[in-house]
Amino acid sequence: MRKRIAYPALSGIALALILSSSCQNATNSSPDSPSKIDSTDGSKINEDSLLTTIQQHTFQYFWEGAEPTSGLARERIHMDGVYPQNDRNVVTIGGSGFGLMGMIVAMERGFISQEQGVQKLDHIMDYLGKIERFKGAWAHWYDGELGTAKPFSEKDNGGDIVETAFLAQGLIAIREYLKDKGDSAQLVAQKADKLWKEINWNHYTNGQNVIYWHWSPKFNFQQNHPVRGYDECLITYILAASSPTYPIAPQVYHEGWARAGAIKSSAKKYDIPLVLKHNAKEGEVGPLFWEHYSYLGLSPKGLKDQYADYWEATSNHAKINLAYADLNPKGYKGYGSDKGWGWTASYSINGYDAHHPDNDPGVISPTAALSSMPYTPHESIQFAQYLDKQLGNKVWGKYGYYDAYSETANWYPQRYLAIDQGPIIVMIENYRTGKIWELFMQAPEIQQGLKKLGFTSPYLK
Repeated sequence: MRKRIAYPALSGIALALILSSSCQNATNSSPDSPSKIDSTDGSKINEDSLLTTIQQHTFQYFWEGAEPTSGLARERIHMDGVYPQNDRNVVTIGGSGFGLMGMIVAMERGFISQEQGVQKLDHIMDYLGKIERFKGAWAHWYDGELGTAKPFSEKDNGGDIVETAFLAQGLIAIREYLKDKGDSAQLVAQKADKLWKEINWNHYTNGQNVIYWHWSPKFNFQQNHPVRGYDECLITYILAASSPTYPIAPQVYHEGWARAGAIKSSAKKYDIPLVLKHNAKEGEVGPLFWEHYSYLGLSPKGLKDQYADYWEATSNHAKINLAYADLNPKGYKGYGSDKGWGWTASYSINGYDAHHPDNDPGVISPTAALSSMPYTPHESIQFAQYLDKQLGNKVWGKYGYYDAYSETANWYPQRYLAIDQGPIIVMIENYRTGKIWELFMQAPEIQQGLKKLGFTSPYLK
């Protein structure tokens, strides 16, 4: 281990670049991918090093910071060690799915060896197969040490099919990545495949043409939360339609998620088309994680169905955030498309909040801009550079950028959330090489499921 040397004049990223200088860039990048380094272009080298450093440090949340008994992602990590709800070892199923995809990035980029990754993944697959499940689905949270489901709320004490979808997205990507990489890797791929195929998506329709978010052996479907678009849940319907064991019928997607066509929208915000009707108040848009969680594996590039061009829908949501940052109607400090921008669900000055342009107390969540990098590469990289040069260690720590900050309020909590850290690693990689998109979209079941629902995509064969 290299000794840590004090570099007091350097910002967080600059220091990290020195300490991780031995880390090599990915060798498997496409020659035409955005990650290609042109030795005559110093700015490209700097950009590449910056993105690698962000990915490498953020990945440590899911590696060093993982709950040791399960190997899964802790719901939250507070660097001050203060956990008011005594939930330090609570693990998150959705966030762990993001971490699985982050593990692929780590193996590809040499942050860990394939052997290390396979060993950890094998442990995780065994744990996921042992803990209590609900018609094949997992709960939102578990006590990592005990392996018991932790209720999210009174009647949400059973299966969470949306969090399960986020995990299943990772399971499929892992299977596709490891299936041709040797005996031990293939064994892990088989375990991931089995877990994904055991999820009973059709059960969660409750016999209707819509998917219900929650089911509990005690409360049945009393939570009564039908999953309808548009928000972060598109991947749930894609996976449910793609399942080779418990598939939903196409009309569940069209009548449930798409609201029999009512999901389409002609509305604009800051003169930018929404394309899809957000699950928000009239004239408002949702938080930016809606354009991240479903699209870690599901590529929106060229993805279309009868309701939308999904690249337009996702990119426009990010551009709306940029327009708001430049408008800055409340005059918050550090806002601008070339400075601080990006609003999503994260820690906030008063607890936790789903930030968006119409619900903004002056708090910026780094995951919002960084995870939007495929949509707004120039502005997302500018944002990282702004944080590095202007805020430094106020916003950067052991596991990358902290969850949220406010220059206006001089508020810089040293706290992390799994569901915000995971998309940073994966979406930066999708910008650089498209690797996770490629793996997920090549899966035979996904190919069939998308066609079944009427989607077109350049990934479909």
